[in-house]
Formats: sequence, C-alpha cells, structure tokens
Amino acid sequence: MSDGIFTLDAEVRTDLGKGASRRLRHDDKVPAVLYGLGKEAVSLTLSHNKVFQAQEFEAFYSHVLTLNIDGKKVEAVIKDMQRHPFKPRVTHLDFLRVDAKQALQTNVPLHFLNEEKAESIKTLGGHAEHHMVDVEISCLPADLPEFIEVDVAAVELGQTLHLSDLVLPEGVTSVDLAKGEDHDLAVVTVKTTKGPSVESEEADTDGEEAPTAE
Repeated sequence: MSDGIFTLDAEVRTDLGKGASRRLRHDDKVPAVLYGLGKEAVSLTLSHNKVFQAQEFEAFYSHVLTLNIDGKKVEAVIKDMQRHPFKPRVTHLDFLRVDAKQALQTNVPLHFLNEEKAESIKTLGGHAEHHMVDVEISCLPADLPEFIEVDVAAVELGQTLHLSDLVLPEGVTSVDLAKGEDHDLAVVTVKTTKGPSVESEEADTDGEEAPTAE
C-alpha cells in the first residue's frame, strides 16, 4: 500500500454554507473541517478523486494522515465521513488534529480470525454473531494500530468474548473498559444455529396418519 494514500492536499476555504458546499461537490471537491488540540476549527477543501481512492483502503480510517494545507503539514485522523445515500460520493469529512505527545481516541476495526476453524462452528453447527465491528481505543499516535484481532478459534458454543478478552497492542487501551467493569461490552458470541426443535419434530410425527393397508 502506497504511503501516498495517507497524504492529502487541502486548501483553506472561506466560502461557507450549503450553497458553497454544493458548488464544491459539483466541481469534484469535498468540503471538510479540521479541529482539535484546542485550536480553532478550519474549513478545508480536498480533491474528491484522491479522497475516494484513499477511503477504499481500510487502513485509511485508522491511520495518522498528513494534510498538506497550503504548504503546511498537519497530522490528523478521520473522525467522521459522510457519504451520498446512493451515489459513490464522499460528501463531507471531519479531521481531528493529533500531537505525537498526546494520546488520541479513535475507532479501529476488528478483524475476526479462525471462525471457519472453530470447533463450535465447524463441528457443532454454531455461528458467530458480531456485536461490534470496531472498538474505540486510546493511544499515542505512534502506537495506533490499523486493526485489532479477535481470535474465535477456542470460543465454545454459547460463549461470549468481551472487550476484556481482547489482546490489545502495547500502549493501547480500551476507552470503554477505562470507564469500569460495567462497560465490558460483548464483542462476539458463538450461538447455536436455530432449527426445528425435537418437540416440534415429534409433534409432526405424531400428527401423521398411519398408512392404511390396501
């Protein structure tokens, strides 16, 4: 993956409002805002084509990006992205400034591993129900992982993995877990695949008429 994906050129914009945003989008531009670190928010304009290419990579959402703003480099992460409801268009971006010496809070995707190898699924007929697809973490920018792995290989039928079961990289903490044990949210459960119950099958059998001799 090219590091160029994580570098975006941007221009400061002063023409604000819905009308201005519509004109930008018509010109294949994306309106955006940059905020954070106690500094004033700045309205920006970016090339839609470059943004659209970059957003196709999962790492784009959990990576420290470099914004070239009128010749000045600013490090930031994506905090929000708005899309057109049915067209392949990015309509707005929110960037959060980051400081190498200050911890940041952001969401990173979860990668579920070994579901096809888990005995509870492969042999016992269970299925994995994902309760979340990403997790909010806190860490220094240099420690920001692209994703967190969730190994389902040893999860038993009926068992649930929670945030406290995740193996986080060094320097990375869960924002929810830091709030206390009551925030130890469920991540994935291996559930029994629903099917006709034994009672239902017996009832169907009892209801069948015995064959008559001809």
